[in-house]
Amino acid sequence: MIYTAIDNFYLPEEQIKNSPSRKDGIDETTEATLRIYGCDLIQEAGILLRLPQAVMATGQVLFHRFYCKKSLAKFDVKIVAASCVWLASKLEENPKKARQVIIVFHRMECRRENLPLDHLDLFSKKYSELKVELSRTERHILKEMGFVCHVEHPHKFISNYLATLETPPELRQEAWNLANDSLRTTLCVRFRSEVVACGVVYAAARRFQVPLPENPPWWKAFDADKSGIDEVCRVLAHLYSLPKAQYISVCKDGKPFTFSSRSANSQSQSQSATKSNSLPIVGDSREGRSKVGESDREKERGRERDRASSRSHRDRGRDSDKESDRERDKLKERSHHRSRDRLKDSGDRSRHHYSRDRDYRESSHSSKDRRSRHH
Repeated sequence: MIYTAIDNFYLPEEQIKNSPSRKDGIDETTEATLRIYGCDLIQEAGILLRLPQAVMATGQVLFHRFYCKKSLAKFDVKIVAASCVWLASKLEENPKKARQVIIVFHRMECRRENLPLDHLDLFSKKYSELKVELSRTERHILKEMGFVCHVEHPHKFISNYLATLETPPELRQEAWNLANDSLRTTLCVRFRSEVVACGVVYAAARRFQVPLPENPPWWKAFDADKSGIDEVCRVLAHLYSLPKAQYISVCKDGKPFTFSSRSANSQSQSQSATKSNSLPIVGDSREGRSKVGESDREKERGRERDRASSRSHRDRGRDSDKESDRERDKLKERSHHRSRDRLKDSGDRSRHHYSRDRDYRESSHSSKDRRSRHH
């Protein structure tokens, strides 16, 4: 693959602290939690889709870059993570279909929210909406990146650095794991890949108590500085002290994005329950009860319409299968009749030839008898 631009998307720490999410009232802890949660989704989805690690790494970098320019209140973490996986798979030449990405994220959401693993109907209205939203979010990401999506990962520097420093082989896997974990933080948009690679090598060496040359300093040979290496180690130590990231709904419209229709129904039911509890129903107020009943009936009608549409799609599929079976049977019957007619014609021809030969032999015998009698 040929890139026409260099990797120059790096921001100072002050600009990251004053991100668009902060302007929308989202605090630093919530933003960090949602960034980690989105990166976890990208990593897990890549494993389920059997993608190489380079695709997950590219998707996580694109995810962080996007939220440096857009707010978490305007773009939900789940759909942005799915779009980053889809876009990164194409950038790293391991493309996956939108259908595969949506199904994997739907399954992950069911598992994370302890919902039954229902099959996502590909003819349903929910699937169509998800596909449109996935494409729309991918276009937003490309627009914000200016269509410059080149990413340089620290992984390609780690092996060379460790070979130059002549470190033990077990240090390589540890440094590789630390580089993967660093992608859950904003280090990829703050420091160059060489600095992050030196930071994870230093952290791995400290964990295994392997001394590194300090006179002259080893990091100067790799175009890094000590302050950057210390910051990488500090951010990684802070990451390991945090609990497991959970999803937090911070969207402005108040409706959390869902891949599963069941989770959406449960959330709408809980919201309607809280609304019905907050209604001022005193004694036997018929008006309040009628409002609640009307909303329930409307929801039930909507569900019935969805079921009817999916049923009609299935019936159409079954009818088309039956039609194709009938056509196949007709073709088989025609071919059978043709073969039988051919056999009959060949039998008649052979009988005709046999009778003609027999007549010829009899006529020859009779002529011989006549000649012998004459003599």
